[in-house]
Amino acid sequence: MNQPPQPSRPVYVPNHLVWAILTTLFCCLPLGVVSIVYASQVDGRRAAGDLAGAYAASRKAGWWAAASAVALPVLLLLWFGLFGGLAVLGALSDH
Repeated sequence: MNQPPQPSRPVYVPNHLVWAILTTLFCCLPLGVVSIVYASQVDGRRAAGDLAGAYAASRKAGWWAAASAVALPVLLLLWFGLFGGLAVLGALSDH
């Protein structure tokens, strides 16, 4: 039987699952869900011996979690900028 040699110790590939869950709950739900999907693929790919795929899924999970974390302040700034601007315009039009 020709099996590939097993590494002497298990290779650690970060799955970013905790970060993905937290950004889904507290930041941006759609982007966080994408991060959770990629994070859930990491351990299975690593166990199957697909280290390149595991690293790729890990990288994508981290990227989508970061995008979700950055989306919250950006969306809040847009929200307050839009409605704050409308409030200022409304206050100015009363004079």
